[in-house]
Amino acid sequence: MLLIIIRTLILFTAVVVFLRMMGKRQIGQLQPYELVIIIMISELAAIPMEDTATPILGGLIPIFVLLTAQVSLAYLSLKSEKFRGILCGTPSILVENSIIMEDELRRQRYNINDLLEQLRSKDVANLADVEYAILETGGQLSVILKSQKRPVSPEDLGLPTKYEGLPTTLIIDGFVFNENLRKINLDREWLDNQLEPLGIKSPQEVLFCYLDTCGGLYCQPKSNNEKAQSPVGEQP
Repeated sequence: MLLIIIRTLILFTAVVVFLRMMGKRQIGQLQPYELVIIIMISELAAIPMEDTATPILGGLIPIFVLLTAQVSLAYLSLKSEKFRGILCGTPSILVENSIIMEDELRRQRYNINDLLEQLRSKDVANLADVEYAILETGGQLSVILKSQKRPVSPEDLGLPTKYEGLPTTLIIDGFVFNENLRKINLDREWLDNQLEPLGIKSPQEVLFCYLDTCGGLYCQPKSNNEKAQSPVGEQP
């Protein structure tokens, strides 16, 4: 029993590392060959787990070979557009100027109900509003609305906007991200001084805290669901 547990942990760790090396794509964004490789890796890892007579290297070596193949194919598809087209295929236009491309729909084995369902998932209820609907190589449907149906942006109205950027996370569940503080030229002393007026004596009492790009400090204590927000002003 102990041997099975050890083998399982080793194979689990190896598969997690290998999948991590393959990249950060979600399952819905995988290319067909990448999905095949993941399925094969899971099957290869299961064999040494179930059969202790099978050497553990008998599972690790084929998994490593598949990882090498995936990385090599990904590199080739990155460098060669022609190879990428052969390996991954090309996007397909299913709707053009509100007209359903019947032949392309049939070629992709994509029925109208599927198309309408995907449009609704994109908050598009009216086919007449669609300029293009494109089936991407990963299976996602990209929808481009007609110009008069797109949401109005500040640029359309000629309104100036401030730069927003990304908030900086400072504390999560009591853990202080000192590296993030250094990136914005702040330190723990500054953070403690900002928490004190909020009645927070220690970062350990904080569930979540971040600093937005306008200098506003958002802080939620662990003890309750109250949210405290304090303007910080100019950063040193």
